[in-house]
Amino acid sequence: MKIARVTAIPLNVPLQIDLLGLDRKTQLSACLVEVETDGGIVGHGFTAITEEDVVAQAINAVAAPAIVGDDPLAHEHVWDKLYWTLMPRGQTGYAAHALAAIDVALWDIKGKALGQPVWRLLGGMRPRVPLYATFGFGFLDREQLAAAALLWVARGFRRLKMTVGHDALRRRDTRPLRDVIRDDAARIRAVREAVGPDIELFIDANCSLDLDHAARLSQMVKSCNISFFEEPVTQNDPLLMAQLRRSTGMALACGQNEGLLFRFRDLLLHQSVDYLQPNVVISGGFTQCLKIAGLAAAFNVPLANGGAWPFHNMHLHAGVSNGGLVEYHYLAVELCRRIYNDLPAPEDGWLTLPQTPGLGFEPNRDTIREIAKLPLSRGHGKG
Repeated sequence: MKIARVTAIPLNVPLQIDLLGLDRKTQLSACLVEVETDGGIVGHGFTAITEEDVVAQAINAVAAPAIVGDDPLAHEHVWDKLYWTLMPRGQTGYAAHALAAIDVALWDIKGKALGQPVWRLLGGMRPRVPLYATFGFGFLDREQLAAAALLWVARGFRRLKMTVGHDALRRRDTRPLRDVIRDDAARIRAVREAVGPDIELFIDANCSLDLDHAARLSQMVKSCNISFFEEPVTQNDPLLMAQLRRSTGMALACGQNEGLLFRFRDLLLHQSVDYLQPNVVISGGFTQCLKIAGLAAAFNVPLANGGAWPFHNMHLHAGVSNGGLVEYHYLAVELCRRIYNDLPAPEDGWLTLPQTPGLGFEPNRDTIREIAKLPLSRGHGKG
């Protein structure tokens, strides 16, 4: 079996927020990748939280020509070739996203060729995974935030995550940082008061705070019993993360936007995290995330999914023994519903893994063609 075709399709997906009667439109970008074998098996991969046009160009112009003719089941060989083609001096960024998307597609092919779902090929540890719902976005005011939290609890979720920091270091929020975290603390308390003490609550700064203000916010909400603080400081700086963890005693998590294994090594060596968060559509695909899981296991650190895209990441967390929580990110899920068919639905805060070979879901070609304004092949999904 050989790789015959690799195609990346940049997408900018319009979304309608249908929550609490809000009439709000937004959009998320992503890049879909198709890899087809000479026998007609088509695997699909995906990446996001990046510039979709740049990643698509990197794949179509650089990565694809490098691997056409290779064995799609030789994951290590293809991964190593793409590493030396795209980031020979340890660069991450767009190159890491491109590599991850292709690798996910190759594992989809492997599952289809062998008649097994990807999670079983990764180890088959558990048939379902626990979810937390990311619901608490900056566009919700304090009252709406509390109402949204109650809505997700009513839908069966016992674990909730909300954003903080409001891109403060990126100057998208022009308020002084002390005002930002003071408002954050009030918003967190409003959610805790609304849902009560038995619902787990997580917060996520998306790398938008410095050490001082992340520490101040941690102390201000100590009574709210936060389960973990995700990406609290800029650049996921391992030294700053370790200092914050020691000084506040709050559990910390990060890793979703890291592209290479050494970054995860540094987080573990410096005792910077309580939960490591590789993301298969960003952190080098399933091939590298298996290594990250093994590295974390050597430090007795569990994994948790950050950075959304639950339908890809559920396979990793169901496959490995130290897998854990999967993020059910409201906006990311809405994007996936637009572009994929046959996605599993949550039940009482859990996702049951598919038994279908490969990833267990397929792109909606008509919708993708309409969004991308590009022709897609009609290749079949099973071998």
